[in-house]
Amino acid sequence: MLIDFRFKALDPIRNNVNWILRPLEYVMMAPRNAFEATSEYFTTRATLDQENHAMKARQAELSLLANQSEFLLVENQNLRELMTLQKQVSFKTLPVEILFNPPNPISQRIVINRGINDGLKLGNPIANDSGILGQVVRLYERSAEVSLLEDRDFSVPVQVARNGLRAAVFGAGRGNPLELRYLPVASDLEVGDILLTSGIDGVYPPGFAVAVISKIERNVDKNSSNVFCVPVAAVNRYRQALAFLYDPQFDANAPVNTKSANGAPLTNTPGRRQTRARGMQ
Repeated sequence: MLIDFRFKALDPIRNNVNWILRPLEYVMMAPRNAFEATSEYFTTRATLDQENHAMKARQAELSLLANQSEFLLVENQNLRELMTLQKQVSFKTLPVEILFNPPNPISQRIVINRGINDGLKLGNPIANDSGILGQVVRLYERSAEVSLLEDRDFSVPVQVARNGLRAAVFGAGRGNPLELRYLPVASDLEVGDILLTSGIDGVYPPGFAVAVISKIERNVDKNSSNVFCVPVAAVNRYRQALAFLYDPQFDANAPVNTKSANGAPLTNTPGRRQTRARGMQ
């Protein structure tokens, strides 16, 4: 041992023995190395799967937040327009929110979050910044049902903004255009004419946009016209609206501005021969 320690006499023998035993060592260590490599592979794979699932969940969450942010921006803009309209009208209004559509395939109605406790009455008109949506037809303490313009046989007295011709527009059911009925073939009507509330029924304040004429079919033999219209206000676009607490006894002679927040007509003032609704040309 002293000779080996001082003169390294056994190094050649040690190197030869190591050269001979090294393959045997590799063979004996192979199962352990294989086990460690397999464990590391599955551990890494499981970690990657967890990270992948976490990243997908985070991506879905960010996408949802982005959509919600866009929805809030649109809702905020709609609320601003309703506030502008609320300032323009001279009678009392009540902000309402559309809760849901009752599951009734026959009628076209919505339920709002205001009722008797909030001062609503039967017949109160419901509108947004574009025009009339419908009318309150059933009341509860904290909610109400609103019949929309498209509801079958629901009618609104109107007049043509261009020439003042009075008529009545009727609903024809879900998905069908509104109809102007009981008009002779010689009636002065044109496609694109805007129909405003006439106010003669004492329910709707005069001058608010209701619909736009989209098609006219004249039957000379029967001296009648089939006039079809599309509503100006889209009920499926926003959830916020205004209830008009209109009382003709006190509000009939009150002045109303000529345009709503988005440029749609509110009233047909004397001398205003042609009124145009935004986006309905």
